[in-house]
Amino acid sequence: MSNVNSDVAEAAETPPGARYRRTRPAWVVVTVLVLVEIISAFETSMMFAAMPTLIAEFETDAATAGWAVTSFLLVAAASAAVCGRLGDLYGRERVLVVVLAAAAVGSLVSALGDSLTSIVVGRTIQGAAGAILPLCIGIARAHLPAARVPVAVSLISGSAVAAGAASLLVAGALIDFASWHLIFVVTAVYATGALLLVVFVLPWQPRTVATREPIDHLGAVMLSSAVAAILLGVNKAQSWGWSDVRVLALVVGGVAALGLLVVRELRIPNPIVNLRLFTHRKYAITMIATLTIAAGPMGVITMIVPLVLQTSEAGGFGHGLSPTHAGWISFLGAMVGFAFTPLSGRIAAATGARTAMLLGTALFAVGTGLLIVGHDSLAVMALMIVVVSIATAFAFTALPNLVVEAVPQRNTSEATGTNTVVRTVGQGVGTSIATMMLAHATLSGTDPAAGLVAVGVLVLTLAVVTFVLVLAIPKGAVSLERQSAVSLRR
Repeated sequence: MSNVNSDVAEAAETPPGARYRRTRPAWVVVTVLVLVEIISAFETSMMFAAMPTLIAEFETDAATAGWAVTSFLLVAAASAAVCGRLGDLYGRERVLVVVLAAAAVGSLVSALGDSLTSIVVGRTIQGAAGAILPLCIGIARAHLPAARVPVAVSLISGSAVAAGAASLLVAGALIDFASWHLIFVVTAVYATGALLLVVFVLPWQPRTVATREPIDHLGAVMLSSAVAAILLGVNKAQSWGWSDVRVLALVVGGVAALGLLVVRELRIPNPIVNLRLFTHRKYAITMIATLTIAAGPMGVITMIVPLVLQTSEAGGFGHGLSPTHAGWISFLGAMVGFAFTPLSGRIAAATGARTAMLLGTALFAVGTGLLIVGHDSLAVMALMIVVVSIATAFAFTALPNLVVEAVPQRNTSEATGTNTVVRTVGQGVGTSIATMMLAHATLSGTDPAAGLVAVGVLVLTLAVVTFVLVLAIPKGAVSLERQSAVSLRR
C-alpha cells in the first residue's frame, strides 16, 4: 500500500470543470475497493465448502446441488461483461451500488430459504457480483493518479485470490459450528456494508461526466445468452460428455450466437462490447494469453491441488489429507502469494505489466513441473502450492494491468469485464478437459498417476504457449492518440 497512500484521489481524465463531489486520499480509495472486491471472491468460492452439506441435507446428488455453483457462474460471467460496459457509460459507482444490492438481496433469498431451489434462485441473483472486479478496477483508474494505478489494480485483483482461499475456511467453520444459512447471512451483511462504503466514502463521478449513450439492449441479451450457453455446455460436459448432443448444441449454439453478435456490434454506433478494441495488438494478444493461461495452470492447478491432497493413497496419487488440513495448506500458500501482489504492481508500474505476466507464467511452469515430478511427496506439493500461489499473484494481477495499459480510461470496466469472461470460459474448458483425462485414466485401467502426469504435461504446454504469447505483447501503455482512436465515440 505504500505506493498508493500519498496522493489525493482525483481522476486524471475527468473533463475540465467536472469535479468529484469529494476527494479522498488514495489509500482510502484503494482500501474501500479491496474491501468491496472481497465480497465478490467470497460469493464465488464459498459454495465449494458448502456443497457436501447441501447434498446431505437435501438428499440430492452432486449434479443437482451443483446448480448452486453453476447458476452463479453463468450470471457472473454475463454480469462482468454487461455491467462493466454500463459502468463505463453511466457511472461505475452507481452500477456498483446496484450490483452490491443484488448480491445482498440474493444472499438473503438463499439464507431465508429452506430448499435447494431457493438457494439456487438466491445464487442466481448473487451472480451480479461477477461485475464487481471490473467495476472496481475502472473506479481505481478513474480516481487515482496514473502512477499509482498498477499497484492499486494489483492489490484489488490480488485480494480476490486471497479472499477466495480464506472463504473456504470461513464458510467451512460457519457450517461446522453453526448452519449453512449463516454463510449467506454473513455475505448479506458484508455486501450491505460494502454498499455503504461505496455510497458514503468513495468519490463519485458527477452526473455531467457520465454519458447518455443509448444501451444496446439486444446486444446485452445476445452476449449474456451466448456466454451462458457456452459456460453451461462446458460445465455439463464433465457429467454428460463432450459428445453429448446437449453439450454440442449449447457450445455450438453459443459460439454461433457470438458470431452473430460480432457482425451486429461492428455495425451499430453504440455496441455493448467495443469489438474494435480487438483490432489492436496488445489487447488482442492479452485476451488470447488470458484464455490459454486460464485453460492451463490458472484454472486446472486450482482444481488439481485439492484432489492430490485429499485423495487417499489407494486412489493412486493422493495423500489422504482431511479437507481442513488441505484447506489450511492452500490458504497459507495463498497468503504467501497475496504478499507478492504489491511487487507485481510495482513491476508493472516500473517496466510494464508484461514483465509481471512473464514472471507469473514462468513460475506457473515451474510449479507444474514440481507437480509432475513430485506429486507423491507432500513436501514437494507444499512447495508447489507456494510457487503456484506466487505465480497466481503475478499473473492474476498482471492481466487487468495489461488491459489497463491497452485501452482508454473510459473503456476500462468494459475491457476488464470482457477479460473476466474470457478467463472464466478458459477455466471452465481447462477443468473440464482435465477432469475427463483423469476419469479416462481411471476407467481405462491406466495408472491414475499417469493420468495426473498427462494433465500436468498439458498444463505445462499451455504455460509455455502463454509465455510465448506474452513475449509478443508490445511493451508499455498505448499513447493518448492511440487511445482516442479506439474510443467508443466514433
